[in-house]
Amino acid sequence: MNIAFFLTPKSEIIYATTDATMRQVLEKMEYHTYSAIPLIHKSGKYVGAITEGDLLWKLKNTPSLSIEGTSKVSIKDVKRHTTSDTVSINSNIMDLVTLVKTQNFVPVVDDDGTFIGIIKRSDVINYCAGVLLKNGE
Repeated sequence: MNIAFFLTPKSEIIYATTDATMRQVLEKMEYHTYSAIPLIHKSGKYVGAITEGDLLWKLKNTPSLSIEGTSKVSIKDVKRHTTSDTVSINSNIMDLVTLVKTQNFVPVVDDDGTFIGIIKRSDVINYCAGVLLKNGE
């Protein structure tokens, strides 16, 4: 099976670019109720995932920083504490399964390393559940 079957394209997901402020990312995550979103360079390359924890640790470890002040902090200045490994659109299903065990979403890149979307853990689990139910297991 091709992993493209599970792909949610970039045009359908919420992400932030590296030129965003901490405040913009906070508001985007709050509005969509996400605990992590992909971070993309303006060139289109995947940079990593930014999480609620990353944002909270930045607030905690910057005593003079207020919520209002987050509009002056570049998201590039927020340390990311987790690694989200990517898969190539040409990867095999086992590469995907290995990553989806430990990541809520797996970023997908093309042959040039350009971000093209994500594969959500829930989509893989729902597919597997459907296969098991279909087979009567």
